[in-house]
Order: sequence, then structure tokens, then C-alpha cells
Amino acid sequence: MTENIFFQITIILGITVSIAFLMRLLRQPLLIAYLVAGIFAGPMFLNLLEHGGQTFDALAEFGVVLLLFVAGLSLNIQHIKEIGKVSLISGIAQVVFTATIGAVILLLMNFDFVQSLYLAIAITFSSTIIIIKLLTDKKDTETVYGRHTIGLMIVQDIIAIAIMMIITSVGRGGSWSMEVAELVGKSLILIAFIIITARFVVPKILDSVAKSGEFLFIFTVTWCFGIASLLYWLGFSIEIGAIVAGLTLGSSPYQREIASRVKPLRDFFLVIFFIILGSEMSLSNLGNVWLPGLILAIFILVGNPLVLYLTFRFLKFTRRNSLLAGLTAAQVSEFGFVLLIVGRGAGHINGPELEIFTIVALTTIIISSYLITYNEKIYLFLKPFFEMFGKDSCVQNESKESEIDVLVFGYHRIGWKICDALADKGVNFAVVDYNPLVVNKLKERNINSFFGDASDVEFLETLPLSSVKIVLSTIPEADDQLTLINYIRGINKKALIVCSLYHVLHLDDLYEAGANYVMMPHLLGGQWMSEVLKHHAWTKETFKKLRAEQKNEMKLRYSVGTHA
Repeated sequence: MTENIFFQITIILGITVSIAFLMRLLRQPLLIAYLVAGIFAGPMFLNLLEHGGQTFDALAEFGVVLLLFVAGLSLNIQHIKEIGKVSLISGIAQVVFTATIGAVILLLMNFDFVQSLYLAIAITFSSTIIIIKLLTDKKDTETVYGRHTIGLMIVQDIIAIAIMMIITSVGRGGSWSMEVAELVGKSLILIAFIIITARFVVPKILDSVAKSGEFLFIFTVTWCFGIASLLYWLGFSIEIGAIVAGLTLGSSPYQREIASRVKPLRDFFLVIFFIILGSEMSLSNLGNVWLPGLILAIFILVGNPLVLYLTFRFLKFTRRNSLLAGLTAAQVSEFGFVLLIVGRGAGHINGPELEIFTIVALTTIIISSYLITYNEKIYLFLKPFFEMFGKDSCVQNESKESEIDVLVFGYHRIGWKICDALADKGVNFAVVDYNPLVVNKLKERNINSFFGDASDVEFLETLPLSSVKIVLSTIPEADDQLTLINYIRGINKKALIVCSLYHVLHLDDLYEAGANYVMMPHLLGGQWMSEVLKHHAWTKETFKKLRAEQKNEMKLRYSVGTHA
């Protein structure tokens, strides 16, 4: 049986990789490849999932838990505070519009009320994963429309979590008053649990755990499944438990590193999850689901951009930013699949909802990917039409958040002196370090810092490296610096990169990779000593003075906590 399952997974992943190559050529998200692979592996074609169903279902459940855990981990409430009321209003307006009109459309197609409600809610949410990926590729995450689109995605995530709480708490046969009271009570318990755990429990644990990357990873996975299992044992759903586990770690200074280490594991299990969803399609039911799916897809592709355009215009955004924001949200989310699965598990629905939603997902994600990629060209095409209504009365500057000019990797030894020089010059810089003590001390001094491993590409993707002017690396390991240089040169050709080495073995490798200069501390030390011998008297007083200066500098260094 084990060998059979292993063989099935191998064949399925082989099919997935083959389709993924095609999706890459078509500039499509790999989510499409996973769903299409599931369709091929399902009963419509190869029927590879017939045996070992329980094993595949368990793997898919891991994917759901890790997806929701990372969603909770990445739920940046601070982003909504910075954006203000725009994200809140636009997010709520889009959710209400899509859910209401979507439900009406489904009722007119003779779906019953519960089916219509579930499908309408499922198509409401846009895909945060796809949107952020495409905006990052276009370097639009810090533009006006990009920041507000990400903000409304966060609002949608919060609404999705609230809806999931309701789904898992109502419709179980009790009175409505009791179910509402239970829902309110559970919500208060969860809020208290998150606050207490995030403030008093997690910080003490992570300060010790974060010293080792491997320990941080295994702790994070254990925490995710442990909290989810604990809350499930206390009467909550496993999905809510996964979200809460992420929320308790979301405010930690180690959040970026945690997310970067968990995402590859999440992505593997999500591949299985979406393959199984794709396998839900069957030829026998295709005639009944393709038309509702196509109608809903057209509604999403037209309705979401329209309502968001009108909402952003009402909030005094330019026609350009309003249109770009609207085009960005013209697809459905992976959250929709999860909501439908939760609803099926709760016994609320048991029809072709997942098959219909799969058609909607395939259609909207494929088309919206091109809409996002070519949104500027679409705006220029429609500009003459907009100008028929007169000149745009709204004016907005592309005021980005303050950019970081210099990133310093490593505060230990050389880095702290570099940071002092940058601070004296008034340069906007940030520090990247993998020492929890350093990061905490830098935070106390209000120095912008990121906790993470420079050799982790997933972590590097979260840093503002595409716009940085200078990168100064004091990391001693050559391999880590090669990873860093290769990543930067892939997204930023103009940045100056200064590295450091304690031996010449990999000097040529760093220069060939794209480093502009490589510091050699022993050569610099020798040069400094030669200057002392050239320009100072060879007396005890000279070295006594140098020793006093050295002591003062070391006091300054250790006062900021770089104990290493």
C-alpha cells in the first residue's frame, strides 16, 4: 500500500510539473497547474486518486492547516492602520456587493438558498497570494493602488476568518440564541487567548528558540499543529485553531523568518490540496456545472473591477489608480475552496459547489493574471473613453513609504561601525541580523531591523532589495553572500554591493557573482596599523591613547547589545 501511494504521488507530481512548465510559459500562477493536474489525475482522465484516498485527504488537510496558519501569521493589522479608512471601506463594499449580487444570480439559476449563500461568499474573496506575487513581480507593492489593494486584501482575510467562525458555530441543530451566544463567547475566548499568548508566552519562548534556524522551524510547525489541536480539543474547528496559531506569532519580530521557513512546507501540501480539488471534477456532472461556473466567472471579472473602481472614485482616487485597483481583484481566492470544504464538513452543503467554484477559479485566475500584468496598457486603452467625461478632478502623487537606501547584513563586528557612520550622515538604513539579542536591542534604539537568514531566498523576497541603493554585507560565510548577491542581481542591477571575506579563497567568486567590492578585514587592519606607524610616534603614550579610544568604542558597541 505504501509503495502504491508513493507511486501514485510520483506520477501525480510528474504530471503537475509538466503542466507547470506550460503555465510558466503562459505567465500563469502555478495554482492553475495544480488544479489542472488534479483534473487529469481524477476520474475524468487517469483516475489515479482512487486508491489511497484517506492518505491524500490527510495530506490535503495538512495543506489547509498550513495555509490558514500562514494567513494568520501574515495578517498585518498595522498595514490597515497606516492606509486608513480606504482599505476598510473598499474591502467591505466589495464583499457586500459580490456576496449580495452573487447570491441573487445563483438564486435566479435555481440554486437553493444555502447553496447560493455558500457559493456567493466563496466567490467574494480575492487571492492574496496571487495578487501579492504579481504586484511584487511588477514592483507595484508600494504604489498608491498597490498598497491600498493589499490593505483591502487584509480586510477580506479578516472577514473570511469571521465567516469561518460563524460557519463552524451555527447550524448544528440548537436554537439561534444559544448558537449566537456560543459564537460571541468563543470569539471573546479566542481574542483573550491570542492577546495573552502573543504578549506574555510567545516572546519568552521565541527569544530562545530563534537562535537556531532549525529549532525555529521545528518549533513553528509544532506550535501550528499543537495550538490547532488544542483548540480543536476545546471545541473549535481545526481551521480556526490554525488561524489562531498564526495570529499568536504574527506580532513577533521573527515573523518574516518564521513565514519564510514555513511557506515551502505549506506550498508542498497545498499542491496536494489543489490537486485533490481538481480531481473533484467529473465528466458525468460537467454539463450541470460549466454554465453556472462561467456565469459566476464573468460576474467576478466584470463586477469586482466595477465596484472597486466606483468605490475608489467615491473616495477621491484618480481614474488610473481606481481602475488598476479594480483590475487587481478580479479573481477568486484559495480561501473560497477552504470555506466550501468547511461548509461540506459541517453538513451545510453537499452538492456541486466545489466543481462550480473550480471552474470559476480556473477562469478568473487565468484572465485576471493578464489583467494585472497588463493593467497599465488597459488603462491607456480606456483613457480616451474616460476623457469623454472631462478632466480627472482627483490628483494623487505616487507618494511611497520612506524607502530604505542602505541595507546592512550583520551587526556583529564590522556592521555596528558602518551603522554609526550611516546614522551620522542621516542615511535611511536598516539592519538584517540573525541574532535575536541584536534585533531586540536595535528595536529598543528605534533602528529599523529585520530578523532573518540571508541564505533564505524566501526571506530575502520580503526585504526591499529591489529599490535599495547599497547593500553592505558583513556576513563571514561566502556561500551565504553568494546567495545574497545572486538574488539581488536578479531584481536590482543598479545596487552597489559590498561584501566581506576573511580569506581569499572565494574572492573571485563574489566578484564574478556581482559584488562591487569585497572587504578583507585583515588587509584593512594591516593598512590601519601601517598608518599608525607612519604618522604617530613610537611611544607608550601613542598606544595608550589608542587603547583608550578602543575601550570607549567597545563600551559603545556593547551598550547596544551585540554580545557575540
